[in-house]
Amino acid sequence: MPRVCTMSVDLSIAVTDNSYVRVNNPGWADHTLFDTTAFDQKLGAGMPTVSLFKDALAQTQQELDRRYRAGADISSLVCGRAWFMDELLRRAWGLFDWKNAEHLSLLAVGGYGRGELHPHSDIDLLLLMRGDQSALNREALSKFFTFLWDINLDIGQSVRTIVQCREEAVKDITVATSLMESRTIVGPVAAPESLRLEMITLTQAADVWPAREFFTAKRDEQIARHNKYYDIDYALEPNVKTSPGGLRDIQTIGWIAKRHYDADNLADLVALGFLLPSEYEQLFKGEQLLWKLRYGLHLLAGRKEDRLLFDKQRDLAAMFGFQDDNKSLAVEKLMQEYYRAVATLRALNDVLLQHFDEAILRVGEKVEITRINNRFQIRNNYIEVSDSGIFKRFPFALMEVFVLMAQHPEIKGVRAATIRLIHEHRTLIDSKFRVDLRNTTLFMELLRSPNDLTTQLRRMARYGILGRYLPEFGAITGKMQHDLFHIYTVDAHTLQVVENMRRFRLPEAKELYPIAAHITTKLPKIELLYIAGLYHDIAKGRGGDHSTLGMEDATAFCQRHHLSAWDTKLVCWLISKHLLMSMTAQRKDISDPEVIQDFAVQVGDKLHLDYLYALTVADINATNPTLWNAWRASLLRQLYLSTKKALRRGLENPLDRQDRIKDKQESALLKLRDKGLSDAEIQVIWENTDDEYFVRESVANIVWHTESIARHKQQHGAEETLILVQDTADSLADGATHIFIYTVNRRHLFASSAAAMEQLGLNIQDARIFTSSKNFCMNTYSVLEMDGTAIGDNPQRINQIKKLLCEYLAEPSAHLRVSRKRRSRKLQHFGQQVETAVINKDGQPWSTLEVNCIDKPGILAAIGKVFAEQEIQLLNARIATLGERVEDLFFIADANDQPVCDPLAIEKLQKALLRELEA
Repeated sequence: MPRVCTMSVDLSIAVTDNSYVRVNNPGWADHTLFDTTAFDQKLGAGMPTVSLFKDALAQTQQELDRRYRAGADISSLVCGRAWFMDELLRRAWGLFDWKNAEHLSLLAVGGYGRGELHPHSDIDLLLLMRGDQSALNREALSKFFTFLWDINLDIGQSVRTIVQCREEAVKDITVATSLMESRTIVGPVAAPESLRLEMITLTQAADVWPAREFFTAKRDEQIARHNKYYDIDYALEPNVKTSPGGLRDIQTIGWIAKRHYDADNLADLVALGFLLPSEYEQLFKGEQLLWKLRYGLHLLAGRKEDRLLFDKQRDLAAMFGFQDDNKSLAVEKLMQEYYRAVATLRALNDVLLQHFDEAILRVGEKVEITRINNRFQIRNNYIEVSDSGIFKRFPFALMEVFVLMAQHPEIKGVRAATIRLIHEHRTLIDSKFRVDLRNTTLFMELLRSPNDLTTQLRRMARYGILGRYLPEFGAITGKMQHDLFHIYTVDAHTLQVVENMRRFRLPEAKELYPIAAHITTKLPKIELLYIAGLYHDIAKGRGGDHSTLGMEDATAFCQRHHLSAWDTKLVCWLISKHLLMSMTAQRKDISDPEVIQDFAVQVGDKLHLDYLYALTVADINATNPTLWNAWRASLLRQLYLSTKKALRRGLENPLDRQDRIKDKQESALLKLRDKGLSDAEIQVIWENTDDEYFVRESVANIVWHTESIARHKQQHGAEETLILVQDTADSLADGATHIFIYTVNRRHLFASSAAAMEQLGLNIQDARIFTSSKNFCMNTYSVLEMDGTAIGDNPQRINQIKKLLCEYLAEPSAHLRVSRKRRSRKLQHFGQQVETAVINKDGQPWSTLEVNCIDKPGILAAIGKVFAEQEIQLLNARIATLGERVEDLFFIADANDQPVCDPLAIEKLQKALLRELEA
């Protein structure tokens, strides 16, 4: 079906004429682009044909690219290139001797048939025959296609008779669709279109993909395509052609219209009343933007490339004239324009497919109407207004329709005519509408609905209602954050957070999120959690602290919706603290009672803890699903349960550090005696530890370590290295595998351990480093396999780990070579971005080193190498990989067991880290 190929379209009038002009229309010819007269003269003068055609291709493409960079109308470029290709192919055809030429035609099919040709688009050709003429023309066919390859045209070709076209169309809807868009380039002199028209008559007969079957197949095809992208409009690197809301969605509408209505263009649908002029304008504008992006991608890549890859996003943003400012990067502005465009296109695609569904599939269907109230009724499971004036007379019905759908699970969707009325009346949602008690009551009723909340919120967002009712939500629609940590736009992330909160209440959540599943059913006002989810990131991209600005927006929302002062305060507290729990779990030592006490003081009571935990888990899973693994879940679970105990004990009764150590030692001692160890054996081992060991390790781990060291000494002596590998024994911190190393301290020990684990393909999640006064190390690493799982009961894998670690630890200095594996394309685009900071606090016997950088192989080994060179002692480490970025904390001391405070020493350490990590 030909697309828009006019230089301009007057959208202020009803579009009833054919504004989709075929590219072989003489009015489209552009001889400033390709001078056909001059070319014919050179061809007639006997110039070498291959070089002549190659030069024409190169020069024309250069001119098209120049016009693109100069801001020329994109239709003139895309359709202009198709016109040029037609002219070139006609002349190439004329170079060869065709037998029975009156029975041959050269057709453009697919996108080229629509008259769309981007710099590196497929040039799909069909040599159509009336009867089999291939034997007579074998030599000409071979030479013709060889010539096209010789001049570097990337063609897709098929040679078929008219009857064969029908046979293939019957078997394959893709072939039928391609033929439907065919266009004659060269045909018989007497009747150029005759063969194509004969073929169209046969391939579009009523028994070849009837309208119902065609519509169903194309709709299912689109659903399957969307599912490949997980039905997400806002992928980080979307495909402008095939992603949801992309060019293929527009083409799907065109194909269905062509098959059912025999419409040559979308403008015909306006005349038929199936497409509004405003919808046509939106489709046109959206298509123009996608064309500009696709053309630019081909130009930048120098080949066919339809994905908005990170590096191309930046280049296109510069090409489009976007600039960075203190609120947003240029690339974020470009992508927001793209995301908003595809959201609009997808919404249009939805309403038009729904319209086709009613007109094609459901025509003649028995009508069953159930009246809901005076404003709405259900027609065959789809909701509709009782008359077209409802929204004008009762603006609150714009909110009511979504509440009704949440209350009636039998409703499958909204009738197309009603969707259009919703679009048409969106402007009624103004400041007066937003404070109307009927509307605020309805929205709160939706938030309290036990069913279908996120479906309706997404539908409200799709129809443009949510962004009008909550202007602050409208401001973040399509807003991306240009990093590898956030994989969704802010609005998509926000709605995913609410969906995750709803998921906690489903039966299957008890296994995946046991604590969240338990506490969300106990929360007294679940809607407060949803409001916090809606507003926790609402102020992203405004500049300033988004939590503070989000609290201001949330306060206004709560007041407008008549929430109590206490409820408002809770919502605002959740927004202000929405990162507190995850940051505490990932960046602090949550085995330390002082850390738990400090966190408990900030939380205040169990109710706040429950709300915050649910928000935190929902937020992490909606930021990037790869962030959520058993280890991270165990950290949050440990923090939640430890804080719950502290709150139950009372904030005025913090757990004494020494009492905690004593309790652990007594419990461990009883268990070790039961295992046959004497007190003397135990004390010899414990003398090699310090208080920090007993604070941080669980009783189960203390028993495991002590017993293993005692047995090892009996068999191998005290100097032999001991390596233990098993999944975590403490139920509070399961989900990972512990690698415990007991050995004599030596230089490069951490660096070589990290290098070995990297070589083994293990991700270090946590490191606890203890060095005794007698120079023995008791180091524990919590690790995961590359797929985020624990090692489990796998003797072969455990032996492999022990063997390589023993080899590396035997000569640590010999295994410091840091891996320089090639980083992924995405990581290369985001550069090094290494940030380091050394933090010292009064009275703290160590320094905290923060290292933030893009994740890559060998980071920990490189850092360990620097520690050894700079004579830095590693006391403890918290390893956090967030998406493709690491945010690691190292607790360090100098060679004299003192914090690293000297400015020169700090500068030297930071320079060494930058040198290693940027290498």
